[in-house]
Amino acid sequence: MTTSGEDRPAWADPRWQDEAHAWIETRLAASGRRVTGPVEARIRPWSLVWQVPTDAGPVWFKANNPGTRHEAALLGALAELAPGRVLEPIALDAARGWSLLPDGGESLRDLLGRHRDLTHWERLLPEYAALQRATAPRVDHLLDLGVPDHRPERLPTLLADLLDDEESLRVGAAAGLSPEAYGRLRAELPAYAQRCRRLAELAIPATIQHDDLHDGNVFAGPAGYRFFDWGDASVAHPFGTLLVTLRSVGYGFQLEAGDPALTRLRDAYLEPWTDRHDRRTLAEAADLAVPLTTVSRSLSWRRALDTTDPARAEYAEAVPGWLAELVGG
Repeated sequence: MTTSGEDRPAWADPRWQDEAHAWIETRLAASGRRVTGPVEARIRPWSLVWQVPTDAGPVWFKANNPGTRHEAALLGALAELAPGRVLEPIALDAARGWSLLPDGGESLRDLLGRHRDLTHWERLLPEYAALQRATAPRVDHLLDLGVPDHRPERLPTLLADLLDDEESLRVGAAAGLSPEAYGRLRAELPAYAQRCRRLAELAIPATIQHDDLHDGNVFAGPAGYRFFDWGDASVAHPFGTLLVTLRSVGYGFQLEAGDPALTRLRDAYLEPWTDRHDRRTLAEAADLAVPLTTVSRSLSWRRALDTTDPARAEYAEAVPGWLAELVGG
């Protein structure tokens, strides 16, 4: 998504902006709305987001870079498969990675900023699990839409391929993997593959895995909890979600790893699966999936930073940093 001959994203081109504005106005007109003022922009290497004022309140336009372009198509699929748990798009252009969404209201982060109440997570995690379970029968469709395949049986090959990409890992660079950590990761490949095989043997179906589910990516308005910002998502073991979620909750509530409150949240999340699996199996699967998912996080960051935008340098530690956690740094 770069302009030919220039190290800048396509959305920096005024012609691209004119085309996007025209698309927004046309799609809003079809739903009986019109733009009433200039947009407010938020730009990251992986996406551009515009808040667009209209005569019926603000709406949100998002354009993804090539590495996260699948998000637009995924939003449409999730709205169909799990209605009420995500925003219903106003318009989508999957080929260009464009989405136009209504305003979702207050985020959970804003709500917790006024009143830190852990029970929000106890209530919403089973709802997120329900979304995953509703989506599981359609994973082939999600893969056809371009959602990345991070299922346990694929992860060892993906890790091996990632280790061959020394440029992304920045081996030996200040913000990259040390040569020692790189060597440990190479040596870890057989054990990693064995753990992936065991996780697959537990036969918990793969489904959509948000891979960045924290309080900033959940709406918590009158319509209930709704989940957004799916650019990092993949088809994967569902329990990999717990890597980011429990870590972010622990940080926000100043809880150490292993705190009983975090265990209670894990169990609340796992509860919907107890109709088909015993709790011991579910706990084993969660214990396996969480560390294995550091590879998924590294891969999602590599896709997000698949751009020549110089701003990507700000996030140089993300790909090697997540991967290093697999061997303790």
